[in-house]
Amino acid sequence: MLIETVGGQGDGIAAGGVFTPFTLPGERILAEVEGERARLLELLAASPDRVAPACPHFGVCGGCALQHWAPAPYLAWKVEQVRLALARVRLETEILPPFTAEPGSRRRLALHARRVDGAVRLGLKERRTWRVAPIVHCPVAEPALSAALAGLAAVAAPFLEHPKSAPTLHVTSTLTGLDIDITGVEAKGGGPSAGARARAAEAARAADFARVTLAGEILYQSRAPMVRMGPAMLAPPPGAFLQAVAAAEEAMVDFALGVTQGSRRIADLYCGLGAFTFPASLSAPVIAADIAAPVIAAVRSAAGTASGSKGVRAEARDLDRRPLSARELAGVDSVIIDPPRAGAASQHREIARSDCRAVVGVSCNPATFARDARLLADAGFRLARVLPVDQFLWSPHIELVSEFRR
Repeated sequence: MLIETVGGQGDGIAAGGVFTPFTLPGERILAEVEGERARLLELLAASPDRVAPACPHFGVCGGCALQHWAPAPYLAWKVEQVRLALARVRLETEILPPFTAEPGSRRRLALHARRVDGAVRLGLKERRTWRVAPIVHCPVAEPALSAALAGLAAVAAPFLEHPKSAPTLHVTSTLTGLDIDITGVEAKGGGPSAGARARAAEAARAADFARVTLAGEILYQSRAPMVRMGPAMLAPPPGAFLQAVAAAEEAMVDFALGVTQGSRRIADLYCGLGAFTFPASLSAPVIAADIAAPVIAAVRSAAGTASGSKGVRAEARDLDRRPLSARELAGVDSVIIDPPRAGAASQHREIARSDCRAVVGVSCNPATFARDARLLADAGFRLARVLPVDQFLWSPHIELVSEFRR
């Protein structure tokens, strides 16, 4: 087969729409085909853009899909995904050179634990299976995460006492150490035994983790995990969302501040822990809203100690079901909106009806971003520019931050 292009999930596509992982445009391959999917058996003619993968687990671990592609065409393909999404809704704009995360910069991972042949296996799921690929080092992750893998396996081990438990360790590197929230532990019969909890806490102490929680309940804490958001220091609630790469967050915040400069009042919608809220508050008062009440409580707590802030008013609110209305946005010059993958059509309609002059759109899904961007364009906004953000290195995932002007 001849691979003609790469699809949205990172698989090579041959004539007839057959998808083959780990292949590149222009390559000739021998493959085992079943329906629309194929398994690479032999590479007959390699692309000049093919490079040696950075990780020995590549091809088995499902975390990365594109380590075999040279950086320049890999990035060009990601930028093209943004352009194509916009073209589908008849939008064109300036697409800036993308921000690219460096290897070893990802500060959070979701690691799965299973018991295999009597031993704990900790790692990422294998591609398209429920099996866990054991990981001894991850070139994407911060060194502190890779160095902690043995300690994390020790913390996970006690929660495998029930045969139906399938623990997932959501690990975040913070300024004060690793913060781990564990989900997927069988809760029937009262959940983990007191002995299991004690053994997990002792393993956390031995590994010097900052905090370990079980579905939000604190099992062990030696110190509060802390993150910085502009002038504010926050203690995130267990499982709170944080951008995957600190440098990517900084690039997106710098872009947003350039758009909102000179605003008299700013709204930050789907604000999370305030990555945009607190830096923006240094120049103007900010209205911040997010569905997660514990996150908003953390933002409120930090707001009182953010030096130089012009003020933050934070509200716990389901913006999908009850978006901030155009009337509530009265007096707001600029809106920053960072919705989940599904986008935020209802909230964009209210922004379109408001009097605000500028919008910073942040998105982890070019397709839903384009849909919502069309709503703003139809209301008289111009999509001035887009910055693609590649913080999920070697995955097919691309994010972006954008500027709209009336």
